[in-house]
Amino acid sequence: MSCKNTDFKDVDFSKSESKSSLSGLNETDELLIRLMQDGIPLTHSPFSEYARQLGISEEDVVIRIQALLENDKIRRFGASVGHLVIGFTANAMCVWNVPADCVSDVGQRMASFDEVSHCYERPASAEWPYNMYTMIHGKSAKDCEAVASKISKVTGISEYKLVFSEKEFKKTGVRI
Repeated sequence: MSCKNTDFKDVDFSKSESKSSLSGLNETDELLIRLMQDGIPLTHSPFSEYARQLGISEEDVVIRIQALLENDKIRRFGASVGHLVIGFTANAMCVWNVPADCVSDVGQRMASFDEVSHCYERPASAEWPYNMYTMIHGKSAKDCEAVASKISKVTGISEYKLVFSEKEFKKTGVRI
């Protein structure tokens, strides 16, 4: 099964956006990058098809991916869950005003919630005092509100706002 249309991929090629930034790569590594940008197969052995097409072992595929990451030819390798595909139709970005000396601890606690897919810190300003962001997924707006309330109780952070998604636009990674 290919994950091309279900968003179970997140290989960021932003450091290799053009043909020229692929300089120094051999033909096998360039082909591997091109294969990965269409999505990683959702199987027990996701790299077996790449290995077959490249004429190398699965272990060699993994070694090559690690080298591409280490040499900044790809910036990261991760998964992006297609939340709509798995039934989560309500999504809210929850912004929090977290004291600077608590950011690391609070961020780890917030990120530990199963309903939170993203948790990150951003600079606050006088106009926008929120420095912590969590993306909360649920089956309804009430589910998201309940999760935010639970996070608030667990962390002791009571100053927050929920901003709900209304429409999902095209979600794709950078391509070469």
